Amino acid sequence: MNLHDSLTRETRRFEPLRPGRVAVYGCGPTVYDFAHIGNFRTFAVYDLLHRHLRRHGHEVDFVVNFTDVDDKTITGAANAGLLLGEHTETFVDAFLDDAETLGFLPFSSHPRATAYIPAMVAFIERLVKRGSAYLAADGSVYYAVPSFDAYGRLSGKGGDDDAGRARIDAEDLDKRDPRDFALWKPAQPVDRDVGAVWDSPWGLGRPGWHLECSVMATSLLGDTIDIHLGGEDLLFPHHENEIAQSEAATGQPFARFWLHVKHLKVDARKMSKSLGNFHTVRELLDEGYDPAAIRWTLLSAHYRSELNFTRDGLDDATASVQRLVDFRRRVRDAGETPGGATELAPRAGEHLAAFGRALDRDLNVPRALAALWTLVREVNTALDAAGGGMARADREAVLDALAGMDAVLGVIDLAESSRKVADTDEERVQALVDAREQARATRDFATADRIRDELATEGIRLEDTAEGTRWTRIRTGP
Repeated sequence: MNLHDSLTRETRRFEPLRPGRVAVYGCGPTVYDFAHIGNFRTFAVYDLLHRHLRRHGHEVDFVVNFTDVDDKTITGAANAGLLLGEHTETFVDAFLDDAETLGFLPFSSHPRATAYIPAMVAFIERLVKRGSAYLAADGSVYYAVPSFDAYGRLSGKGGDDDAGRARIDAEDLDKRDPRDFALWKPAQPVDRDVGAVWDSPWGLGRPGWHLECSVMATSLLGDTIDIHLGGEDLLFPHHENEIAQSEAATGQPFARFWLHVKHLKVDARKMSKSLGNFHTVRELLDEGYDPAAIRWTLLSAHYRSELNFTRDGLDDATASVQRLVDFRRRVRDAGETPGGATELAPRAGEHLAAFGRALDRDLNVPRALAALWTLVREVNTALDAAGGGMARADREAVLDALAGMDAVLGVIDLAESSRKVADTDEERVQALVDAREQARATRDFATADRIRDELATEGIRLEDTAEGTRWTRIRTGP
């Protein structure tokens, strides 16, 4: 398995530090609002990697945090007239619900920053003792960037010549260097109002954002983790700062691989509330889109390539997922022909192997999907030639290959589980399908078309095949 490491800028072989066990940390959502589909593009890649690592037989310690204390969460709580925990709990629950809806495997842990304040205080004390941090006159504690010679190696930014790029807020005037960043911030009135204040050797205050991930990652996974993930917007300064403070505190390399997911755009434009193209998962579900189609869309491009989200693309994803659902049903329902396995069985294994090799090449989903569609095309061609039948060994091999692929993609089972129809409704639909078949047999095409259109308004799609008419439920959409 090869992954592209943002730190070395090389795609190289991945082996875990501890054989058979992989320690992964992914920067999670800041829970001040509902996560949008741009966020979920990154989290879908987390899930893809999680599933692929498990496919390789690894045990995976996969930690994805909740940032539940920072400027945005505090401002949100204050505007809502709530305590910090009351405000963030809504969005923690929403994220977990959305992740389950999209079929994400449960991550090993979802630590909240507010549960690690004592560990953060101890971490800062260690940095101060080692000369990597200092107390400013206003009560802030800053990390001293010049003390870390390797600062900037991840992003290529942050050297002395980049000092002017660093933002200097009003409360940062006591910094020794414009690149220095806050590890601890003194309590402000708004912090006190929402309960975002903790005690420390430097007085009442709260942690800096960059510090939080370093402490949660090392507390749960150890001083050196195998893989650190995040969106490309976090590469600088967040991840750069994580490296500096973590390695200064532990004396060990912080992460062996860094993976960064490219942005998602909406209709070729940056996602923005002001542009009206800011979408959440639940908004798309309310429009009638299927969770599996949303998941397919988010995974359809290579994670290091920009993904352009459009309604047309989501409609195409809906059709692709439906094609896979129909294909698996066709294989399952295929009549059994006499004789043993044909060339289909080994070909199915070859396509599964090609699928795995593609993902081993830095999670190359487009190439993996090419292997999937080749399998679908070859099997459909064989079924057509055989009048819809196949040998039992071939069917089992094809279904096994498809299951192996879907264990990583996570779309077919998700689609079927989210489209279950109540038994009574199923009987009614089947009765209408049978009535349409009878109408077609008697050349009453007006009635047949009326039934087809009636079912279409309910989100039921009909497919006339040599084996009869099959129906499937699709989105009812806007």
